[in-house]
Amino acid sequence: MPQATGISANSLPAQRVDDSCRQIGAWQLMRLIGEGQFSRVYAARPASHPAERPAGYALKLLADQWSGEPAAIELIRREAIVGKKVSDPHLISVLSAHVGAPPYFLVMPLLEGTTLERRLAGGERPGVAVAVWIARQTAHALQALHLAGWMHTDVKPSNIFLSEEGHVTLLDLGFARRPADSTSLVHQCLTGTMQYIAPEMITSTFRPDIRSDIYSLGATLYETLGGRPPFVAHSLEQLADKQRQGEPPPIRLLAPRVPVKLARFVHQMLAKEPLRRPQTPQELINRLVEFEIELFDMR
Repeated sequence: MPQATGISANSLPAQRVDDSCRQIGAWQLMRLIGEGQFSRVYAARPASHPAERPAGYALKLLADQWSGEPAAIELIRREAIVGKKVSDPHLISVLSAHVGAPPYFLVMPLLEGTTLERRLAGGERPGVAVAVWIARQTAHALQALHLAGWMHTDVKPSNIFLSEEGHVTLLDLGFARRPADSTSLVHQCLTGTMQYIAPEMITSTFRPDIRSDIYSLGATLYETLGGRPPFVAHSLEQLADKQRQGEPPPIRLLAPRVPVKLARFVHQMLAKEPLRRPQTPQELINRLVEFEIELFDMR
């Protein structure tokens, strides 16, 4: 699965690249700010704006080598559909799209900050209250998708974007799907995602639904608190087996500062059976708010 492209003003150094200064439709590319398996993201501005006007948008461009691949085209089309139809302050929005013919691209707000993955990779481990705050904001994005009849299917630290003030935006909607959809692109690109994917996404025991996203958010919260994902393995096959049958180490072994009730809830989010998890994003939000209040009172 493609790594999060960032859609941020500082995902990569502000440097000129081959496509910079290229005009795509009505948009002027300014600099490369992110790159994934299938696409590149550029800071951009309307071509009609004066040259001195700063970039205020992010343009996600499907790479030329993928412009003839139906699966890659479907990813960017899916992201355009969901990003334009579902609106929430914590969900990335698509402002404009050109997905009927090459060049395939989306235009989104230009975000300032970095991903949770980058923060964790830099050795930063947020405090317990901040970790819960990040998870709760992400749950609001899942609630918006759920109410619109979608699930994200790719919740993970690289798709959770944090502003300097701590505002969360959930990125990358290309793998979003309807729960009743029997066809999915998820199985095509599991690399880099297996650490967060719900067991039912790789088995036929239960039909995936929004509770699968709740599992993935639980895995992300576990890593945010504990400094490592719930499961670590040497191969995708071993990792898939652990997701189906394994039990993660108790989070309090990795992070003793986590309150007992919160630790139990994190493991509830990671239950193998969807019926044992929180059943809706709203239920998840309500519980996380309770923990936020308790953690505030503990200060």
